[in-house]
Amino acid sequence: MEMEAAYMPSNGERGMEDGFNGGEKQVVAVANKRAMSFSDLVLRFLALALTLAAAVLLGVNKQSTVVPVLMVPTLPPLGVDVTAKLHYLSAFVYFVAANAIACAYAAISLLLTMANRAGKKGLGMIITIFDLVMVALLFSSVGAAFAVGLVGFQGNSHVQWKKVCNVFDKFCDQAAVAVGISFVGSMSFFLMVLLATLNLHKKHQ
Repeated sequence: MEMEAAYMPSNGERGMEDGFNGGEKQVVAVANKRAMSFSDLVLRFLALALTLAAAVLLGVNKQSTVVPVLMVPTLPPLGVDVTAKLHYLSAFVYFVAANAIACAYAAISLLLTMANRAGKKGLGMIITIFDLVMVALLFSSVGAAFAVGLVGFQGNSHVQWKKVCNVFDKFCDQAAVAVGISFVGSMSFFLMVLLATLNLHKKHQ
């Protein structure tokens, strides 16, 4: 009994041990919060750069070429100048507008996140809601542009739509790159929402 009593910590020692463990937990919590804040800033900057690049790539996309047109079977075909532009397809116009909006929002939210170092819940919740809106906006624009691009690449024999990417290869390649970049940008916003959800879950725990 004496030996057992000798190894039992006193109330003061238990208090010191609890305080030490509590301090460790606080340090870990602060470190995790800083890591999540840094990740959020990196993702916002990445989303800003990617959506800007996607909007510019497709916004300036244009190609002119000469297409041979057979007017009379007995005569040689005539060369007709044709041009592929962004404004000819409403899905591409929507894509550029959506990425421009997401880019502007990413810049604003980046400044607000840097200013919100105190971690105000109201502002953080508003930013998260708009992040979710940007995810939906970018996903819809990427889907619309991808669908139109697929028709241009393969055509559609059921409705007699001929493929045009064999003629406007540069235009289609640049549009495909822009769609891919925008998709990565939309995933950046999605990861922001995921990080905010995990942070909220940890606070409730």
